[in-house]
Amino acid sequence: MASVASRAQPTPQGLGSQKLLPMVDHGGAGLGCSTKNIHTHPTVIHSENSDLLSTVLQLLTEQGSSGFAEGIRILVNEAMLRERSSALHAEPYQRCEERLGHANGFKDKTLATRVGRITFKVPQVRGGLAFYPSSLEKGIRSEQALKVALAEMYVQGVSTRKVSAIVEDLCGSSVSSSQVSACAAKLDATLSLWRERPLGQTPYVFLDARYEKVRHGGHFIDCAVLVALGIGADGKRSILGVSVALSEAEVHWRQFLTSLQLRGLTGVELIVSDDHAGLRTARAAVFPSIPWQRCQFHLQQNAQAHVPRLDQRAAAAEAIRSIFLCPDHPSALRRLKEVVASYATSAPKLAAWIEENIPQGLVVHAFPKTHQQRLRTTNPLERINQELKRRTRVARVFPNEASLLRLVSALLAEITEEWETGKIYLNMASPNPQAN
Repeated sequence: MASVASRAQPTPQGLGSQKLLPMVDHGGAGLGCSTKNIHTHPTVIHSENSDLLSTVLQLLTEQGSSGFAEGIRILVNEAMLRERSSALHAEPYQRCEERLGHANGFKDKTLATRVGRITFKVPQVRGGLAFYPSSLEKGIRSEQALKVALAEMYVQGVSTRKVSAIVEDLCGSSVSSSQVSACAAKLDATLSLWRERPLGQTPYVFLDARYEKVRHGGHFIDCAVLVALGIGADGKRSILGVSVALSEAEVHWRQFLTSLQLRGLTGVELIVSDDHAGLRTARAAVFPSIPWQRCQFHLQQNAQAHVPRLDQRAAAAEAIRSIFLCPDHPSALRRLKEVVASYATSAPKLAAWIEENIPQGLVVHAFPKTHQQRLRTTNPLERINQELKRRTRVARVFPNEASLLRLVSALLAEITEEWETGKIYLNMASPNPQAN
């Protein structure tokens, strides 16, 4: 057993008495260097590979599973030595014009792995060449997995203090909040690509916003999260875009909608949203000729502000609902006139409001009957907002707009991926009969 351990110690020449295997291509030339000092004969390479494998096999035979860590150490150390030679374009002590630098010893690096903590000998170089062995990164994934896990935990809404405690329990080492933040920041590039991805033909677009508390200028403010959901020509849903702004002012909505157009959003046949003033103005400016369906759920909520007495609210809500449940546009207009007439005396302000606003919720009748149920309200986005709230309430207050955008982008990207790989939401092959 001692003999195995002694052979496993790396030296500048390789492992124990073993020679470092030359890095050669299949054409017989050694990385652009003169081949007179490099043994490239296949028999030699096969023999030295066999010696290394025999060392590891003997180690596992003698020590069993307890030798896993040492076997990994031997193989990774050897892989790093070979990679250094490849980066230098020369073997140890070899002289050639193509050499890019020089070996400069080793540096210990201890990593936590599934088989325990392993200390590797990381080869160093000098001479202005930037080198770090990718074989170590590819072979030992615990550091990468830990960083991804920390970022994912942050995205899931776990506070940095809790993340640090969990990591310390699992790995035996602490992680600072700055490290957690750095891990999360690595997501920014990927999420930015997702937010800026090209769009295409999208017949139906839903727009809505929700608010989250953000620290801004030394104060806590309510920051608007603007979200656009689309149903594409293939009948599947996707989150078209997300933006974080200081409010739902017209300028912010207009910038957001314009960005969707610049990314290639075309073929829009209907926009579904509530009647927020900023959104209404921006929508009319950016999509002036696109039909607009006002959310029926929000309409019913808005109507309650115009009911003069509390005991009339239930009846008024039922009357408005009866308009929305009509099977076609003509019958809905007839029912609308009846409801307006019924409140003309008892609640004239409510009657006037119903007559002016309820028709904005009947635009859906111009679209296929099989689609109308899905297009009446912004419910698809309401469910998204509930999911966002469930995740963001853990953080409660975000340190800045960027951290809020990172979190909601990650969540929405995940939801979009599930939708785009899932079932069809609407059968877009249906005809599009127009209302009479």
